[in-house]
Amino acid sequence: MEPSSWTVSIDAGGTFTDAVARSADGRVLVAKVASTPDDPSRGLANAVSSLVMRGMPVADVALLCHGTTVATNAVLTGNLASVALVTTRGFRDVMGYRQSSRPSVYSLVPDRPVELVERRARLEVDERLTSTGQVLTPLTDCEIARVVAEVRGLDVQAVAVSLLFSYLDDTHERRLGDALRSALPGVPVTLSSEVAREFREYPRTATTVLNAALRPVIGGYMLRAADALEGVGVEASFLVMQSNGGSVPAARADDAAHRLVLSGPAGGVAGLVATAERHGLDDVISLDMGGTSTDVCLVRNRRIPFTTSQVVSDHVLLAPTVDIHTIGAGGGSVAWTDRTGRLRVGPQSAKAEPGPASYLRGGVEPTITDAHVVLGTLGTDELADALVLDRGAACTAVDRIARELRLSTEEAAEAILAIGLAHMVRAVRKVSVERGLDPRQFTLVPFGGAGPLHAGLLLRHLGLRSVLVPSWPGLFSADGLLVAGLRLDDSQTLLARFDDGSVPRIAEWFETAAHAATDQLRRDGVPGDEITVTASVDCRYLGQGYELNVGLSGWGADELRTIPESFHAAHAERYGHANRDEPVDLVTVRIAAVGSYARVESAVDSKTGSGDVGRALVTHRDVRIPGFEPARVPIYERTRLRADDVVDGPVIIRQMDSTTVVLDGQRVQVLDGGDMLVTEDGSGE
Repeated sequence: MEPSSWTVSIDAGGTFTDAVARSADGRVLVAKVASTPDDPSRGLANAVSSLVMRGMPVADVALLCHGTTVATNAVLTGNLASVALVTTRGFRDVMGYRQSSRPSVYSLVPDRPVELVERRARLEVDERLTSTGQVLTPLTDCEIARVVAEVRGLDVQAVAVSLLFSYLDDTHERRLGDALRSALPGVPVTLSSEVAREFREYPRTATTVLNAALRPVIGGYMLRAADALEGVGVEASFLVMQSNGGSVPAARADDAAHRLVLSGPAGGVAGLVATAERHGLDDVISLDMGGTSTDVCLVRNRRIPFTTSQVVSDHVLLAPTVDIHTIGAGGGSVAWTDRTGRLRVGPQSAKAEPGPASYLRGGVEPTITDAHVVLGTLGTDELADALVLDRGAACTAVDRIARELRLSTEEAAEAILAIGLAHMVRAVRKVSVERGLDPRQFTLVPFGGAGPLHAGLLLRHLGLRSVLVPSWPGLFSADGLLVAGLRLDDSQTLLARFDDGSVPRIAEWFETAAHAATDQLRRDGVPGDEITVTASVDCRYLGQGYELNVGLSGWGADELRTIPESFHAAHAERYGHANRDEPVDLVTVRIAAVGSYARVESAVDSKTGSGDVGRALVTHRDVRIPGFEPARVPIYERTRLRADDVVDGPVIIRQMDSTTVVLDGQRVQVLDGGDMLVTEDGSGE
C-alpha cells in the first residue's frame, strides 16, 4: 500500500451512516451522517463527502468497503423482484410446504406468509434424478424450449431454477440455465446448484428463489452506489460486506445476493474479535445497538460463531452467516401501550425519518432515545451530524405514554428504559445461559450509537466481569468491515456413511473446491500467500434429523480420519452425551476461503494521563438513572481522556458518536488505544 493511500469503510444503518478512513501512515478520520432510506447510495456519497471535508484526499482512496441493509430491508418489506420458478414435475408447490413451525400456535386462522413466487409463475419440467444422482427421466431439448417459451410469456424480472437432487448432478439445471440466459438477456437466472448445493428441498428452493428475487434489487443498488461514489471522486476498489463476515467485490455482489441479507451486523463482529485479541480477551459478548435494533453475538476463544442457515422474515436461507441474535430494541424503538394497557417497547422504530421526537424531524412517538433525553443521560448536543436534540419535544412525546399509564413524565421515561433494558438482558442470556454458558465469565463489548448508554446498567444487571467500550463505539461496525478480508464459501451435500472408503471422495471434493475458491480470490486481486482455506463437515448419528458442524485442521487422510471422534466430542459438548459406538453419517462438506488485505492500524496516542482527569470535565447535569435517586452527574469529554486515566462513577462520558453512562460504584479505566474498561468497585482485569 502506498504511503499516501487510504482505505475507507462505510456502514449504512437504519438511522445513521458511519464512515472510517485510515491512511497508510496511521491517520484516522471518522464521520457520521444521517442515513437516506429512500436511496442509501446518497448516504454513502454524503459519508465520503464528510470525510473529504475532514481532510481525506479522495483521489488517494485505494479501497472502500461497504456494509449495507439494502438486502435486509428488501426482504423485510417484501420489496423484491417478481420471480418465475422452474421445478421438477410434481414439485410446483414446494415453496408452499415451508416448515412445520407455527409462530402463532393459538391462532385458529393464522396468517400465511406472503409467497415469493405467484403460483402462475411456478413452472414444471419433465426431468427426474434419483436420490443417488442417477438420471431417471432425461431432460429433452423440446422440454427446454417449452419451458423457455412459458417463462418468456410471464414478464418476470428474475428466474429461479431448482430441480430435484440437482446438488448431486447439475447437468439438467445448467442446460436449462444456459437456454434461459440466452433467451432472456438482462434477466438474471439463479440455479440452485450455484447457490445452495445442499439437500432438503424446501430450504434449497427457498434460498434459490430469494437469491433470484434479490438480484435485481442488489444489482440496481450497486450500480447506483458506484455512480454515487464516482460522483464524489472515488475511483477505488469497491467491496461489499456479506453475512459471513467477509467481503465480496461489488461487481459480483448480485450473483449471490442472498449472502448480503445480514451484511449489516457482520462488520461489528469481525471488529469485536480484533478488539478482543488486542486486549488479550478470549471470551466476549457483543451488543450492537443502533437506531432500529440490537444485535448480540457470543464469541468464545476469539472464534466467530457461524450458522449454516437462517430464517429471515419467514424465509429460510441456506448460507454461512455470523451467528447473531437480533431484537427489535434500538435507540429509535417506539414505546406504546397495547390493548390491555401494558407498556411495550419496539419492535416498531422511528428509523432515520422522521426519527425520535427529540430530533425535530416530524417524529411524535416516544422512543428509547427520547427517554434518555428526558432523564438527562443523553444531552441535547451529544449526537453526530450537527444534530441537536430537543428536550421539550422528547418530554411531550413521553408525556403521551405517561398520561396513559398515570405516571409522571420522568417515571414513564424510566419505565421505557427499564423495558428496553429487559429486552437487552434477555438477548444476552439467550446467547449464553440458554447455551449452557455463564455470561458472568464474559466481557461485554457494547457499541453502536446507543450501546454504551446502557453499559453500566448491563454490567450491573448481568453481573458481568467487565464492559469494554471501544474508542469509537458508534463507528465500530464500520471500522470492522475491513478486518475479515474477502471471503468465499462453498458446500456440497454428500450423504455418506463415514469410513475409510469414503476418505478419498471427501478429500477430492475439498481439494477441488479449495482450488476453485483460491483461483477466484486471486482474480479478485488477493495475493496467493494471503489466502487461507478452512474446512468443516456436517455430521450426525444414524437416524438423527439434523447435523452438527465440525471443524477440521485440514483435508489430508489423517485429518479426515479424526472426523468421528471430533463429532463425538462436539455432540457431547452440545447435548451432554455422545454415542461413540454408533456409526457417523457425513452429510455436508464445507470450505471457507479468506483473502486478507493489509489493514492499517491507527497510530496509538502515546500520551498517558497525569492522574488529574479534570481536563476532561465539561459540565455537570441533573440525571435520573432507573433504580437510582436523581443526582447531579459530571459530564466528561472522551477525547480529552488519556491512557491510564481512571474515573469513578456516576459519570457520563460523551463523544461525537456515542455516550457512555457509568453508575455509582463503577469505575472506568482508559486503556492504550483509547478503549475504556468499566468494572464494578474498581476491580480491573
